[in-house]
Amino acid sequence: SYPIIYVFVLLFSFLLVTSAHTHEDFLQCLTLHSEKDKPISDIISTPANSSYTSALNSYVRNTRFSTPSTPKPQVIVTPLGVSQIQETLYCAQKHRIQVRVRSGGHDYEGPSFVSPVPFVILDMINLRNVSIDEENNIAWVQSGATLGELYYWIANKSRTLGFPAGVCQTIGVGGHFSGGGYGTLLRKYGLAADNVLDAHLIDVKGRFLDRKSMGEDLFGAIRGGGGASFGVIVSWKIKLVPVPANVTVFTVRKGLEQNATQILHRWQYAAPNIDRDLFIRVLLTGSGSVQYGNRSVHASFNSIYLGGKDKLLPLMQKSFPELGLVSEDCTEMSWIQSILYFAGFKNGQSLEDLLNRTLTVNSYKAKSDYVRQPIPEAALEGIWPRFFEKEAQSSVTILNPYGGRMSEISESATPFPHRAGVIGKIQYLVYWSEEGTAATKKHVRWMRRLYAYMAPYVSNFSREAYMNYRDLDIGKNKKGRRTSLRQASVWGTKYFKNNFKRLVFVKTVFDPTNFFRNEQSIPPL
Repeated sequence: SYPIIYVFVLLFSFLLVTSAHTHEDFLQCLTLHSEKDKPISDIISTPANSSYTSALNSYVRNTRFSTPSTPKPQVIVTPLGVSQIQETLYCAQKHRIQVRVRSGGHDYEGPSFVSPVPFVILDMINLRNVSIDEENNIAWVQSGATLGELYYWIANKSRTLGFPAGVCQTIGVGGHFSGGGYGTLLRKYGLAADNVLDAHLIDVKGRFLDRKSMGEDLFGAIRGGGGASFGVIVSWKIKLVPVPANVTVFTVRKGLEQNATQILHRWQYAAPNIDRDLFIRVLLTGSGSVQYGNRSVHASFNSIYLGGKDKLLPLMQKSFPELGLVSEDCTEMSWIQSILYFAGFKNGQSLEDLLNRTLTVNSYKAKSDYVRQPIPEAALEGIWPRFFEKEAQSSVTILNPYGGRMSEISESATPFPHRAGVIGKIQYLVYWSEEGTAATKKHVRWMRRLYAYMAPYVSNFSREAYMNYRDLDIGKNKKGRRTSLRQASVWGTKYFKNNFKRLVFVKTVFDPTNFFRNEQSIPPL
């Protein structure tokens, strides 16, 4: 056995030396190719720098991926412009080091900042400019900007313009748009990706491309197919949408003793078919303590209506009277104030809070489903006992209604296929603050049990999932450059259905060597 151990020691030592040389060669390459007036010392962090830990962890939004055993990048590059992105890609390819691109750090499974092989993070934090043209209802926004920053600058220009993107203000634009992106306006205007007009992208050859020069195939792929598979998206041109000067919001909370199950069952028929100016999501949560035996479960109906409550109340009375909405439940406000409302800010907080990029983080695990047939009442009843389990102390299940504009867009129009026939999307989340692998395994097992329970009630044939709620449980690529199409199809068809094949074709044309890759990146043929 001694010679075998000796061989492994030699191999491990070789890998360490090779990794160190790769890291040093990469930095030397960057230094050689950087512009004289833009020294690389201004844009890089390595483990030798005092700023490294802060640069790495400031945008890790899931502490499940910031443990001592989590693989760390050899270098963090925070480019200030296009040329530094091009230099980074050139040197990374030359010295065979992987690149992971991070805009906001909300990737649910961490591929934007974690890799099992030597890698660098290309962090877009410095590329966050937002330019609003309110006369033409368009904006250019760089990928490192957050949704909060985008919303803030839209509101700074107009009270009656908005954009159909997410409710969490710290999410980075780059990943959100490229994975589809949705928010409270999706029934009125569709996804964020449906409202992208142009983009600037740097491809594997270092070319700076816009929509015209990249062509419609690649432009289509990055609007819902994930930008990280195809290049580095620097900025997006988006279409701003009209919103009324005042909207109406409400949150009505129902406990099980207040017929929450029956109302939720009825919601499945009402919410996707109601006026498209009305969006009503449902948050299923527990309250109280499992330990002390005072645990209960609630369904919170959280809504925005693009109009006044004088029109909302009769609309609800006609289409969803079971909820029992009354005038006292409703609050009128501007659209931008509704963004603060849905983000969980309390009354009286200013729009400047949208510019705050900090976020209290815990460990979490998430999954997603699409519902195409109403879930029976008996099946809904079977969910509640799971909220009484100890692991569910900090869990939430969110149901978002579809219909409206979402039903009018073909499922092949963009890579995002979950359109007509979808009642709504479910997001399952469980959070925990305990450290250690035992706590992680315990909570992940709870999530998997809930997901398994829901299997008979979601999708029709093949189970569907939302790419921006990345879930490596549904499949992942092998390490290295080669992943078979059959293997990738396991997860790819859940996210993209038949559009997956088209994404593979685009990948083969624009990145045939599979340089831009991660655990769930599109593979080339």
